[in-house]
Amino acid sequence: MMMVLQLQSNASASYILQQFPVRSSLPQNQISIASLSPSHLPSTSTRRRALSLITITTIFSDCCFCSNYTWSKQVSDFVELPASGGVKALDLRIGDGETPSDGDKVVIHYYGRLAAKQGWRFDSTYDHKDENGEPIPFEFVLGSGKVISGIDSAVRSMKVGGIRRVIIPPSEGYQNTSQEPIPPNFFDRQRLFTTIFNPTRLANGEGSTLGILIFDVELVSVRRG
Repeated sequence: MMMVLQLQSNASASYILQQFPVRSSLPQNQISIASLSPSHLPSTSTRRRALSLITITTIFSDCCFCSNYTWSKQVSDFVELPASGGVKALDLRIGDGETPSDGDKVVIHYYGRLAAKQGWRFDSTYDHKDENGEPIPFEFVLGSGKVISGIDSAVRSMKVGGIRRVIIPPSEGYQNTSQEPIPPNFFDRQRLFTTIFNPTRLANGEGSTLGILIFDVELVSVRRG
């Protein structure tokens, strides 16, 4: 049975970076993230939300695609993508190829993490191997609704060859269990969806943090639709 996540509009988007003003442009040189000081943390009543914020910051110390970067800047280096519903992005590498349009078939590699599980990596295309042991990229038609909205928003303004890290609020993440990308491993899939759609925690008002996703996305190629 399809489970639909009921969330207040833009609740998580405003929370993630509410203590850090978003910069007006993406950084062009070295990119890094600094840990938060205790004075920045919310009160005890919002401890779980603070944990998610700390987790997001900690995750940035491990760049999946770009091991040569030095990480020391703050979450404020992220900017909100236009018309994205609150998706925040940080370009790790600017591509020099084509930019896709809706209807194009795009090919990406990605690492996906869940903030509510201390940055647990629930899926990666590099874990999907063909018969020769080579990683299998993920393909989809941009704007088709096949994938979660946050991935569409992340890819839409990228260039081929680029790598982008995005923070996806729950409203732009998984709204049901049929949206892709879906972890092929049953236990990973079960853990992901039972966390995001946990009825008890949703009833406790944690909907603005449960489904926060962090994706590293590399745009491999574009085929015009």
